[in-house]
Parts: sequence; structure tokens; C-alpha cells
Amino acid sequence: MIKPRLIFDQIFPFVESPEAIVITGMRRTGKTTVLEWLYKQIDSANKLFLDLENPLNRKYFEEDNYGQIKSILEALGIDFSYKAYVFLDEIQLVKNLPSVVKYFIDHYSVKFFLTGSASFYLKNLFSESLAGRKYIFELYPLTFAEFLVFKEVKLKFSEKASLPVAIYEKIAPLMEEYLTFGGFPGVVLKRNIEEKRRALEEILTSYFMMEVNQLTDFRKNEALRDLILLLGERVGNKLDYYKMSKELGISRPTVKEYIYFLEGTYFIKLIRPFSRGKDTEIRKMPKVYFCDCGLVNHLVRLEEGRVFENAVFQNLKVRGEVNYYQRKSGIEIDFILNQEEAFEVKIKPTASELKKLKRLAHELGLSQYRIVSKKYTQLDNVIYLFHFNNR
Repeated sequence: MIKPRLIFDQIFPFVESPEAIVITGMRRTGKTTVLEWLYKQIDSANKLFLDLENPLNRKYFEEDNYGQIKSILEALGIDFSYKAYVFLDEIQLVKNLPSVVKYFIDHYSVKFFLTGSASFYLKNLFSESLAGRKYIFELYPLTFAEFLVFKEVKLKFSEKASLPVAIYEKIAPLMEEYLTFGGFPGVVLKRNIEEKRRALEEILTSYFMMEVNQLTDFRKNEALRDLILLLGERVGNKLDYYKMSKELGISRPTVKEYIYFLEGTYFIKLIRPFSRGKDTEIRKMPKVYFCDCGLVNHLVRLEEGRVFENAVFQNLKVRGEVNYYQRKSGIEIDFILNQEEAFEVKIKPTASELKKLKRLAHELGLSQYRIVSKKYTQLDNVIYLFHFNNR
């Protein structure tokens, strides 16, 4: 049985649009499962699903003659005399695929559903050839709300109501599991700790084999590995490219190239400072977060607060643009969502911290402010990870 994901509701309104649906994201986030779910939603016999990791399936689209490709698709059961639906998994493995997709959209109104692992590759490949003919959707590791669904925990509780201790105590052990092992679906569904650790290790191995080795010509993969470990230690901190280049013994341009690749393939995410354009606060240096708190835990040992901060970011990023705010004096807000809502992350907040956040949010003209707490508290304007389920 396919577990529901937030992305289902995002994609479904576009199922019958003429544009191709492209689902991208880091490897092992569940893109194939989403594609299979979409395939089941199409009430038509005139549809085809192909996994392009199979070399024989890739060969169908490597023909220079598009008439030949049409004949192949007809032999596979597609009838071009009426609406056809084609589902292709792992499109980054076929270089000329965008032009093939464009041809069949333009000439036969075929509806394509596509998945691919590498964001930077897909955006470069699809930017011109499919301009105006695609919608791109990004799939991430599970949010905590999705994690609870995978664990078959039903919970709907308004963040405006005070939280009963019993509800918190029910969820707290699951939150610890989420913080420790993260939200990759294949990891979440493993039954014991050793299997979860092995699954995380396999995700890392697969990333280096499939993304790094196949999609780059980096000469020093060990330098990229060392950079990943360095970034893990800097989760939630601003990046200083000069210091990192010195520490790694590589040039600043190389550090930036590696970070561009890591972000483009969804391994990390950089967030920029928030500014209304009026102040002279710290603007230039981005902060770094990983795609998954379990991945961070597997790579480096971080203190509790920074792992929790990464998890909060993991749950916010699916809802829009995320920035941080910091003044030269050091006063800061951990996250600002869509330039409207302020979120401060605390293990257990105090009343003075809430008051400070309220004052700073008011000065910045933000419509809402909340503290996201790991531990139980009776303070107002405090929410927990599972509250993002209702946002």
C-alpha cells in the first residue's frame, strides 16, 4: 500500500494539464513511488510505465529517428489516436530525452510524468528544450507529519489549543526516532536500529556512485567527502569559504563548485539572510542545512539543539522560502518563512526568549512568530514538530 505524501496534493491538480510533470529530488526520497501512485490515478488503458535504469528501456529513446521511437511506443501499447500517458522513471540516464518529450508533446499531445534524481542536471537540461512545457515538483525526505503517517499514527491537534501532556508523551519517542534516523522512507520502514544504520550508509554509497561518479568529473572525490563532513559540523552556521578552503587544502572556487553540486543534488540547502532592503545587517553569508537530520547524525556527532534545528528546517522548507535573520549585534531569528512568519528553535524555551522573539518579529513587520520547542512547555506561541501537520 502506497503511503500518502504531501506532494500528492501538490501534483494532482496538474494531472490533466498538457505540460509534462517532472518530479525531482535526492535519491531514495520516494520519487518512483510517487510515479507509481500517479500511474494508478490515470483512468485510462492508454498508458505506459518504463524504468530507465533498465538499459533495454533506455535504448527505446536513443534513436535519432523520432518516427522509430513512435513505432516502438506503439509496439509497447500506446495508441497515438487519442490521449496517451507516458511515465518515465530516472530520466537523467537518457541525454536526449528532453527533445524526445518535447516532440511528442507538440505532435501528439502525450502527457508525460517523469522523475529524475539530480536537480542541477534536470534544470540545465530542461530549461530551454521544455520551456513552457513542464511543471517541476521537488520531493524531499519525509516531514515529521509524513513520518507519523508512515508509523500509522493519526494525530490532528490545533496549534491554537493548549497541548495535553498525554499527547506530547505519545509523540515524544517517535520524535526522537525521527531526529536520530531522519525521514528517508526506506529508513523509516526498517524495523530495527542496525537496519536503519545500514540503510543510511547505503544511501550515502548510492549517492557517491550514482550522482558524484556519473554526473561529475571531480578529480578528488575524497575532497568532496571531507567537505561533506565539514559541512555536517557546521549545520546551522554561516559558511566561510576562505576558512573551509584552508582547512581542506583546496581552492575557494573548488569549494564553491562542490557546494553548488551538493545543493543542486539536494544533499544540502543553503539559506540566505532575510532583509527588507533597508538595514545594513549581515547579508552575504549563507547558512547550511542538510536534506535530512538522520543523514547528519550518520555522518557527524552534533549536539541535540543543532540536530533539532536541522529537523525544523526540514519541515519548513517544503512550505516555501526559508531565510534567517541576524544583526551585527548577534540578535537573530533562526528561520523566517515566506518573509512573513518567524520561527525560533529551542530545546525548551523560556518566557524571556519568547518575549525577545515577539519584539524582534514586530520590528521586522512579520505577521506571526512562534517558538518550535523540542521539550514540553506551557508557554503560549509555542509549537512542536507535529504541529506542521496542520499548517
